[in-house]
Amino acid sequence: MPLFSLLWVLLAFTFSGSGVAQRVIQDQPDISGQLGQLVTLNCRYATTWSYYYVFWYKLLPSGEMIYLIHQVSSGQNAKNGRYSVNIQKAQKSISLTISDLQLEDSAEYFCALSTYIKKKKENLPCNNLIWQLRLKIS
Repeated sequence: MPLFSLLWVLLAFTFSGSGVAQRVIQDQPDISGQLGQLVTLNCRYATTWSYYYVFWYKLLPSGEMIYLIHQVSSGQNAKNGRYSVNIQKAQKSISLTISDLQLEDSAEYFCALSTYIKKKKENLPCNNLIWQLRLKIS
C-alpha cells in the first residue's frame, strides 16, 4: 500500500473524534466484472448520528484518492455519471453501482461516513471519518 494511502487511513482514525460508536463495514470479497457491464459494491455502517453523509472514493495506483460520489442520509439516491448509490437507511447500508465498466475501474474502493461535508472542490469529508478498505475490481 502506498505511503500516501497509509497516511489517509492514519488521518482518518486520528480525526474520528466522536466517531467511536460509528463504523463502516466492507466485508464483500474482491469482485470482478467485465468491460461494459455493471458491478455493485456494498457498504454497511453503524452510527448513532441522525444526519450523516456516506462517501465513496477510488484509490489510484499512484496513491491518489479520487472522490466518486456521496449521499446524504436524508436525501434521495445520488447519481454522478457512471456512479450511482442506493442508500437503505433502516438497514444502514449503501451500495455503489458502477455502470459501463472500464479498465480504469480496476482499483481499490473506500466507503466513508461523516457528519460533515466540507464544501471544496475535492468533496472530502473533513471530520468523523471512518474508513475500511476491502474492495478491489479486477
